[in-house]
Amino acid sequence: MIKRLLFLFAFLILSFTSLIAQTEVDERAMISFRKGLGFNAPDSTFGVNLRLRMQNRVAFNFNEELSVEDIEARVSRLRLRFDGYILGDKLTYYLQLSFSRGDQDWDNTHIPNVVRDAMVYYHFNPKFYLGFGQGKLPGNRQRIISSGQQQFYDRSNVNANFTLDRDFGLFAYYSDKLAGIDYNLKGAISSGDGRNQLKTDPGLMYTARLEVLPLGRFKKDGDFSEGDLEFEPSPKVALSAGYSYDENAWRTRGTIGTTLYEGRDFTSFFADAVVKYNGWALYSEYISRASQQSAFTYSSDSTLKSYAVTGFGVNTQLSYTFRNYWEIAARYSVVNPDKEIQNVAMRDSYYLLGVNKYVRKHLTKFQGFVGYRTQESYNSAVFGKNNLLLVFQVELGI
Repeated sequence: MIKRLLFLFAFLILSFTSLIAQTEVDERAMISFRKGLGFNAPDSTFGVNLRLRMQNRVAFNFNEELSVEDIEARVSRLRLRFDGYILGDKLTYYLQLSFSRGDQDWDNTHIPNVVRDAMVYYHFNPKFYLGFGQGKLPGNRQRIISSGQQQFYDRSNVNANFTLDRDFGLFAYYSDKLAGIDYNLKGAISSGDGRNQLKTDPGLMYTARLEVLPLGRFKKDGDFSEGDLEFEPSPKVALSAGYSYDENAWRTRGTIGTTLYEGRDFTSFFADAVVKYNGWALYSEYISRASQQSAFTYSSDSTLKSYAVTGFGVNTQLSYTFRNYWEIAARYSVVNPDKEIQNVAMRDSYYLLGVNKYVRKHLTKFQGFVGYRTQESYNSAVFGKNNLLLVFQVELGI
């Protein structure tokens, strides 16, 4: 039996074809097999592409006296991804599994959420396709951009607080041109309760996003990859806006976070812009979350309290990539809590400066960052906090 398994494993490895890198986009299956390891059935009735990546990180957090407050040394992400097709390119699938603790949202849910994405897509034509399953909602751009295409060691605190993240539902995507201008329409109707739920409440979540590319499409989907690693020969711009309504959400950040004691209706608005040209890349996004109900919820005996994260945030990144694929990148991001929760939540700002060395573009890269974080309290009884950050990360993927 062991010999048979070894033979099968060896056969699959020999059947794989090593392929050229391209931008990873988490809104569709990648079946061109230009990235990862892939093979097709002899009769072409199915195909599968296998990819994996890991991000290993060490980070030092210093207090105002420059004493080490804590050290983060861990595998921040460890992913295994399968893309493929069944009976042709109209019916495709995308599956992504996570194996590190942070990736599984263990601290919020206390269960190993191994399944991140499990999507089935049907392509009606080159312009229009539907997705069904668990995947990323069409919310803010930085969340839609794969973590494997990020130029910083992680997404911003704005994304952490206000992103829509993943959910289970029906997704729709349409791309076309109007008066010679490219645009993308994206929408979803989902459970509103986040990934890997057994049962959900009666409320649903409705999300819509519009993307406009007035100067044409980016090389290799570069609007969904941070930094200008393709050295756009002419200026490219992407402008986007969207809206989401989450009915009767039971988590502090809509589809993610800890549990609220009562359901809340959330509205979210997001807007972002990307500009790239000849190694320069500018990216900025705005996200807000609001509720007509009180952000605070209480247990049945009123002894315990939890609150929804409402407010808004802005994240801006500027970078320049040299022709030898060294990159300098800077980020400023700030989260402003809603007035109702300012006694328990702080204004949170990050200033980051980083240097990246891309070995195989985003697939293999070495990253170093220095940063400064300020947390300003609105409550006179609570002191604010300032920290210095030093981070080094290595990403390796196929």
